[in-house]
Amino acid sequence: MPITRRAALAAGLASVASPAVRAQVRRLDILSHRVHQAVLTTGAAGDLTEGWRRANGAEIAWTTADIAPLQDRLFREASLPATDFGVGYLLNSRASRTAATLLEPLDPLLAAEPITNLEDIAPGLRDAMRVGGATIAIPVRHATNGLFYNAAMLADRGIAPPRSFEEFIEACKRMSSRSAGGPPVSGLVMTAALASYPVMFARAFGGDFIDAELRVIPDPAAMTRAIAAIRDLFESGGLPRTYAATTNEDQVTWMQQGRAAFAILPFARHAQLNRADASRFPGRIEAMEFPVSATAPAGTRMAAVVEFWSMAVPRNARDKRLAWSFIRAMSSPEVTLGAARNGNGPVRVSTYADPTFVAGNPVAAVEAAALSRARIPIPAFPESSRAEAIFVEEVQSAVLGRKTPEAAVSDTISRVRPLLAV
Repeated sequence: MPITRRAALAAGLASVASPAVRAQVRRLDILSHRVHQAVLTTGAAGDLTEGWRRANGAEIAWTTADIAPLQDRLFREASLPATDFGVGYLLNSRASRTAATLLEPLDPLLAAEPITNLEDIAPGLRDAMRVGGATIAIPVRHATNGLFYNAAMLADRGIAPPRSFEEFIEACKRMSSRSAGGPPVSGLVMTAALASYPVMFARAFGGDFIDAELRVIPDPAAMTRAIAAIRDLFESGGLPRTYAATTNEDQVTWMQQGRAAFAILPFARHAQLNRADASRFPGRIEAMEFPVSATAPAGTRMAAVVEFWSMAVPRNARDKRLAWSFIRAMSSPEVTLGAARNGNGPVRVSTYADPTFVAGNPVAAVEAAALSRARIPIPAFPESSRAEAIFVEEVQSAVLGRKTPEAAVSDTISRVRPLLAV
């Protein structure tokens, strides 16, 4: 087909204009888990990124992966001379000093373009993202542990929800049964594979495993009492005989089936535990904060274990201003609320008072209280995974009667301390 003069002129103008038009559309590459993308783009509140994309003339390219590959990819990208990824999602357990050297310090950006009411984000989460004196990420999604109980089963035995740690232990023992007419019931179902649970027991006495100053078991007496309490529950039947093999998902199933009266789980599990198509007790499984011991130092408040995700900017990112603009927008009170309606765990305490959120969340008030004081189970450092594995091993040995709680505490301290010097 012959090319006319008009067609040639139009083609020439298009070849000149197209690069300019394309240049006007900016692109933000984000590395995340698929759930992070989902809560910002789909659900009852709709696509929460639309306003930001329109205001910035930008498109978003999501790259998603499972947790371990996601974190490995983030640090590989951040180790290159430059990366196209402007935002990477960071798990609290990976926020070590080594990781901080690869991420952009955010304090200058916070000073120049602040996040609205940053102090509304739970302090335990913000503190965990200050590494080496610098803010390296902004919290965006959390899972905080609470104590779930079967209100129907407790009422049948005339037992009120516990007000202290001692009442909780007694209730667990009283709720345990091995009747021939039905399945055995354990007072408490708890996995032995996670450090979070003995950490919460220790915090009930004012203790901890590793504190913010990286002191290993700063109060050995408190940790000894905590491990002794778990051992007492196991020996008295308050914990199932399968304690050492119990998985995290087993806890949900046992609570739904009425095979356990108590479980320590993230508050976000409330809806799942009460599903009419899965639970024998829909609407009767309730949640409270894990109780503190009457013997704890005066003024002790429970610091529930929390795990959470944050948004970070690789230090070698090509367009840090665009990345920070996105983080600011997605951290706003309005987007935090919208993401919560889409299924996210909101990191702002004020979100739990919003009527539109409270209407669909019966445990909003108690979760807000727990979140306001929540802390991570263990600070991030290069050997934190090994330290946690050692702690879990020592606790299990004591609970199963292979050594005394005192020996488990002593051995944990002697085995973990050298790891902090690495």
